[in-house]
Amino acid sequence: MRRLPIGLAAGALFLAATGCGSSDSSGSSGAGASGGTTTLKVGVIPILDVAPVYLGQKKGFYAERGLKLELTPAQGGAAIVPGVVSGQFQFGFSNTTSLLVAQSKNVPVKVVANGVASTAEKGADFCGITVKKDSPIKSPDQLEGKKVAVNTLNNICDTSIRESIRKAGGDPSKVEFVEMAFDQMPAALDKGQVDGACTPEPALATVKAAGGRSIASNFYDVDPNLTVAMYFTSQQYAQKNPELVKKFQEATVESLEYADSHPEEVREILTTYTKIPSDLLDKLTLPHFPAEPDRASIERLAELGVQDGLFDKAPDLDKLLP
Repeated sequence: MRRLPIGLAAGALFLAATGCGSSDSSGSSGAGASGGTTTLKVGVIPILDVAPVYLGQKKGFYAERGLKLELTPAQGGAAIVPGVVSGQFQFGFSNTTSLLVAQSKNVPVKVVANGVASTAEKGADFCGITVKKDSPIKSPDQLEGKKVAVNTLNNICDTSIRESIRKAGGDPSKVEFVEMAFDQMPAALDKGQVDGACTPEPALATVKAAGGRSIASNFYDVDPNLTVAMYFTSQQYAQKNPELVKKFQEATVESLEYADSHPEEVREILTTYTKIPSDLLDKLTLPHFPAEPDRASIERLAELGVQDGLFDKAPDLDKLLP
């Protein structure tokens, strides 16, 4: 992985946002450096995708490099981006669309490590468009006129679901998207509050355990090798703390590689930060954790974002990606 470029200018949004940051918002050092160990605050989402960083922390990959992580859950990447830019977090985990939207608005974010990717297996991905037991909906085009739950509006879930609907011959403009947290979606489906939901694991396994079905692999429908999410920092923090960024980058890559080769440990670590029942662990579909982002898949996601009107201008991937 190439080193981060130095000297990138901070955008106006960043300058406005730094006023509400933590004591480390200056970006001059890591938060809480003490006794040779630097504590880094990392914004994450309590889903399967971030299992490698929890696992890497447990295995000591970060401690070996003098890093201690404080992992703070948030509902989605769109909420974590301003947290990183303001200095509340030194690093964050975000889905790719949130980062593309931020870059298109000149928000100074920079990817430092890959996060998670699709399984490249249609019908066997770690995220699906789900419906409840006995739902008459059999395919994505039948979502026209229906309510579909997504964790964040105008983001990767609705963009990818729109693509699934288009591929099935439907009109995605006729779908009403409803925002809610992933862990609330299984109950919302059961109660009929929504007709479909964007459910990554472990919500996907929870829905299936209640008799629900996946009618499409929405991430796969964008690209079989879709880079779904990545770890990032602010350009100011990267500029002022290149060695800390390098250490976080190296430890995260080691964590991703370990997670990809130790699936049972990925399942076990989930019980420490999600509400998943232990009897569902073996039923989870694990994603891939490649060490590097797949640029071609990110370009495709950006194209769909332009098509759906998510960006005022197309994002510059050279400025965003490592």
